[in-house]
Amino acid sequence: MPSNAPDQIRDILESVRTIALVGASEKTNRPSHEVMEYLQRQGYRVIPVNPRLSGQQVLGETVYADLASLPEPVDMAELFLAPQRTDAVIDQAIEQKIPVLWLQIGVINESGAARAEAAGLKVVMDRCPKQEIPKLGIRPIVEQA
Repeated sequence: MPSNAPDQIRDILESVRTIALVGASEKTNRPSHEVMEYLQRQGYRVIPVNPRLSGQQVLGETVYADLASLPEPVDMAELFLAPQRTDAVIDQAIEQKIPVLWLQIGVINESGAARAEAAGLKVVMDRCPKQEIPKLGIRPIVEQA
């Protein structure tokens, strides 16, 4: 069962530092772009993942084709994908042993979430960190240090 309880979400958002944002967009009006920019302002390192933009820059970060291509480990994979496109990415997150899998609002994949949890990943589903951070009163990372 996904970790959607407020205390579990708080623990995740206060421990995560590096996030792979799968489905990142260069378009400033897209929710994935807005959330990436917000998370960066909160002090998170956000690495964009999108095969169409691989090698380009989004918000000062190099875009990678997939989770397996990331140059460093990440604490969380956040998915901005249509639910039917998430299975392969969830399997990559499991294979890469990414500790947290976050499925954005409207991105619901119960069987994928169950697979990830069975592999030991924490899963948040149908939530947005841009909404959860202020709702839970989580301070920017730089202020937590």
